[in-house]
Parts: sequence; C-alpha cells; structure tokens
Amino acid sequence: MADEIELKLALGAEAPEALRRHPRLAALAPTVTHLGNTYFDTPEGDLERARMALRLRRADDRLLQTLKTRGQGGGGLSTRGEWEWEVEGPGLDLQGLAGLPPMAGRDDGLLERLVPRFATDFVRETWWLEDREATIELALDIGEIRAGERVVAIRELELELKAGTPDALWSLAEALADSVALRPSDTSKAARGGALLGGDWGLPEASDPASWLHRASVALDALADTGVDAWRGEARRAFQRLAELGDDAPDEAPGRDDARRLVEALSTSPWLTPEVGRRLLRLARRRQGDVDLA
Repeated sequence: MADEIELKLALGAEAPEALRRHPRLAALAPTVTHLGNTYFDTPEGDLERARMALRLRRADDRLLQTLKTRGQGGGGLSTRGEWEWEVEGPGLDLQGLAGLPPMAGRDDGLLERLVPRFATDFVRETWWLEDREATIELALDIGEIRAGERVVAIRELELELKAGTPDALWSLAEALADSVALRPSDTSKAARGGALLGGDWGLPEASDPASWLHRASVALDALADTGVDAWRGEARRAFQRLAELGDDAPDEAPGRDDARRLVEALSTSPWLTPEVGRRLLRLARRRQGDVDLA
C-alpha cells in the first residue's frame, strides 16, 4: 500500500496543446500509453458508499488491479490509499482483494456481487520533472468515461508527488497556469463515473472556508460534465460565501478578492482562462483543507 499524493487539474478545451508547448515541457518527450479501465462495484454501490474505487486497467500488455480508498484534502490536492498489483485476468483477483485492509469486516458476499459498472478509456502522456526540491510525475489524460449510453470527456492533468513536499505541486501548477487554462478539480474519475451512471450529481455540505472551496470545485466539475447552468450558480454562491468569510482578517484580503473575481468570471463565457485558473490555484493553495473527497 502507498499513499498517492496528487494535484488534479481540469483543463480547458485548448489547454492540452498549450500544455505541450509550455517551456517546462516543450523540450521533453512524453511517454504515451493507452489505458482502458473497467470499474467494479456491487449493483447497490457498496464500494462507492464506502468511498472506495476498484478497477481493472489494461496498460499495454499488462493487466493491473487497483483499489483506492477515500481521499482527504481539497482544492484539487488529495491523499489516497492505493493498492495495485498485476493480475492474470480476465476477471478480478478476488482472493487478493479480500486480503486488503480496507476489505476487512466487509460482508462476506460483497466480493461475489461485484460487477462491471462503467469504463474509462484514455490516452496518457507522461512527463517526469526532477530537481533538488522534488520529483513530480505529470500525467495528461485525454479520453472519455462511459456508463451505458452516457459519455463525458476526460481532459485532465494529474501532478503526482514522487519525492519532496506538496508545495512543489502548487508551484508547478502555478507555473503551468501562466499560459494554460486549468483549474483544481476535487472529483476523481471513479466519482465522475458513478455520477454519470446514476445520472445524479450531489454537492457536499459546507461550513468553513475549506469545505466551501470543495463545494465550489465539485459544482464546477458537475458543470463540466453536465452542461447544466444551475451548477454554475452553485459555484458562484460558494465563491461568494468564501468572499464573505473572515472580513475582519486583513491578511485574508487577497483570498477574498480572488473569490469575488471568480464570482464575476463565472458570469462570462468562456469563463476558464489562464487568469481565472491562477486565481483558483491561489485560492485553493490558501484555503486547502482536510475534507473527505469522492
């Protein structure tokens, strides 16, 4: 088992090409891999309710089984438990799964009820950046999530910390945002697939700055996947709430200003620009918390 520490960033329509041209990456040749993934759960969604995701991934000639547990973090930054091992296939390694700590105490019949629920298929371009401060894997994923007849696009960048401190992830993301339209995203591919399968997105409750930021991020993820404008309104209200919090603290003035500007930006189209992305990153870095992530 390893803790996966990553910063997840959703990208605008033109952002992948801008990313490839960015000075930090332009001179580097990425590794390109086609990844086909099937996610499993019980028909009742027992794993999803427990904030776990189970998948089989075909990567070139290897078949990998992965279990991820609930994430902690916010503002795009997350830490999750992850167990991954190579399997013979074609189906799940139920014996290996049963021996993992997160499965302890689960219903004995749960494993027998696991069925394919939805799939993701994408091309991953991977770069490695290493210096004295940190080693970071950058993974650009372009593809789609499929649940029955429903399909949504995958267009995201994951910055995974291999060595160093999380500050290095924020610094790299801010450097990329100079010319790339990106934003922090709190919703995993598995959670997006579950929402697509059920045709239902939900918003987390909010009571403090970190949870209001998380609520705004989830609303923007829902807006991207559904195109339903009501989610834009939910994100605007969450940012407005952030702008109102801590009015008596002078050192919070920059964060309040960024939140107000984001409320205004969401009234325009297209709203996701490099400038907006930089404000979102500044706000997320300042307001990052320890909320439960899907």
